[in-house]
Amino acid sequence: MKRYIGERKRLRIYLDSDDRGEKGLLWEEILLLAKEYGLAGATALRGIAGMGAHSQIHSFEIWSLGQKLPIIIEIIDTEAKIRGFLNQLEPRLHEGLITLEDVEVIAYKHPRFAP
Repeated sequence: MKRYIGERKRLRIYLDSDDRGEKGLLWEEILLLAKEYGLAGATALRGIAGMGAHSQIHSFEIWSLGQKLPIIIEIIDTEAKIRGFLNQLEPRLHEGLITLEDVEVIAYKHPRFAP
């Protein structure tokens, strides 16, 4: 889809897998909010280990029932859409890291939009 090709912004939101929102897991709420806001797409990635502002290393342990692992949510869209979304996200995020960087989208393909 040509309308998604070109210079865009990549938003990254770093959280813990057990961070809670108003109704459940925060990463799930952020994905739903991104969908409602009409962003091009969003992906939640779970890390196998990480260290954040508290300097505690969290890693996968097979014998542990409760896992506290890093989550990164990536969203790519126009700067205007990303910044508007951030205004909606800000009140919901009490802890975490947000970054924004330039990316160039060179292909965006989906069978539903094929010619």
